[in-house]
Order: sequence, then structure tokens, then C-alpha cells
Amino acid sequence: MSTTTSPTTGRRVPPLGGFNPTVLGLELRRMLRNRRTLFFSLVFPAALFLSFGTQSDWDHSVGNGNVAAYVLVSMALYGAALIAASSGASVGAERALGWSRQLRLTPLHPAAYVVTKTLVALALGAVAITTVNLVGVVQGKPLMAVGTWLACGALTLLCVLVFAALGVFVGYLMPGENAMQVLGPGLAILAFLGNVFIPMDESSLVYRIAEWTPMFGVAEISRAPLTGDLAWGAVPNAVGWLVVFVAGAAWRMSRDTARV
Repeated sequence: MSTTTSPTTGRRVPPLGGFNPTVLGLELRRMLRNRRTLFFSLVFPAALFLSFGTQSDWDHSVGNGNVAAYVLVSMALYGAALIAASSGASVGAERALGWSRQLRLTPLHPAAYVVTKTLVALALGAVAITTVNLVGVVQGKPLMAVGTWLACGALTLLCVLVFAALGVFVGYLMPGENAMQVLGPGLAILAFLGNVFIPMDESSLVYRIAEWTPMFGVAEISRAPLTGDLAWGAVPNAVGWLVVFVAGAAWRMSRDTARV
């Protein structure tokens, strides 16, 4: 694929807007060198599962598995959402340090930069999901078929896109380290509303409100192969919030790039 030349600036525009595996690898290695990143992707979600998923009465049947399997999928989703949002929100710190401004002086297209951030978030989300599932295998309490296990993991990783987009949006919206100060508690609240920590009474008013929150749809989708059930509004909820966060990130990114 040949490069093109911008008629206004005379700069040569690289293929795919400058996206390449080298930049992706550098971003991934940089995130993995961050101790907080490793904690959230490896230790925290596994610790949550061991805390919530080892109760003696959680051997009861749930759909195509048991309660421990239900908790396993939920904690994998929460851990992956946290690390994906953290990765996306790193654009806030990069903007504060002036790194984003430096990148805007290169041929790297802003869209290629966001795609790179998204792929890094997905990779880290996959690490979190794999870690929790491996802990579940070693612990031996979750019960579900291998196909169900793999399907839940794949759907959970797909749903991580919502929180990668949320992280990028908040990273462009807020300065520096403030992004994670908002995302951390915010995602915990969303997880409670999304039936991730404690299942809610479906007849309650809180449940009706929770159906409109970002974590509700993705949690239902992630657990669908296990529960054998999918709320009718789960997919529209997840897609709708993904569109909102992507549109918000694109809007803030366009305002940010317009300064150069």
C-alpha cells in the first residue's frame, strides 16, 4: 500500500493513518510496566473472585452451571472493565504530559491513535479475564461446560469495548490523573447497578433504573451462555452505550486535535 501526500501540508500520510504493530507493541509494553496496571489486571479481579465466589452455598445450580461460575464470569467482567477503562483513560495523563501534542506533530492520525489505545485495552482485558478463569480452574469450584466457559470469556472480551471507549472519553474529558479517580468509584457503582456484585430483585424500582446503566447490558450478555437467558434490552443497552462513549470520545478528540 502506497503512502499519499496531503495537498495542504505536503506531509506524506502513511498507510492506515500511521497505525502499525510496532506502536501497538510499545504501548502494550508501557502499560504492562505499570505496577498499578498489573495489579488491576492480574491480582484484583482474581482476589474478588476468591472473596465472592467461594461461599459454601454457592454450589447451587444456575442455568448451565452453578453460582460460583456465575460469580466467576461477573468478576472477570468487572476486572476487565476496570483495566480497559484505565488503559483508555491514560490519554488524560498523556495530554497532561504533552505527549499527545507531540504525537499530533507526527503523521500519526488521531483515529489510528485511538484504535491503538482500544487494542491495548482489549489485550489487557483479555489478561484479566484469563487470570480470573485460571484461578477458577485451579480452585475447582465453578462448574460449567468448556464450551460455555469459552463462550462467556469471548463475550466478556467483546463487551470490554464499551469500557475501553468510556476510558478514552473520560481521558479526553478530564485532566491528568483525575480520570481514574472518577472511573474507579464510578465503575464500582455501575457494577452494583449492573447485577455484577449482588443480584437485585427484578421487581424493584432500583432494578428498573439499573436496566439503563452501562454495566447492565454487558453483564447480561457476558453471562448469557451460562444462564441460558438474555434480557431483551441487554444488547440495545450495550450497543447504545458503546455508541455514546465512542461519539463522546470522537467529539473530545476533535476538539483536542483542533488546537494544533
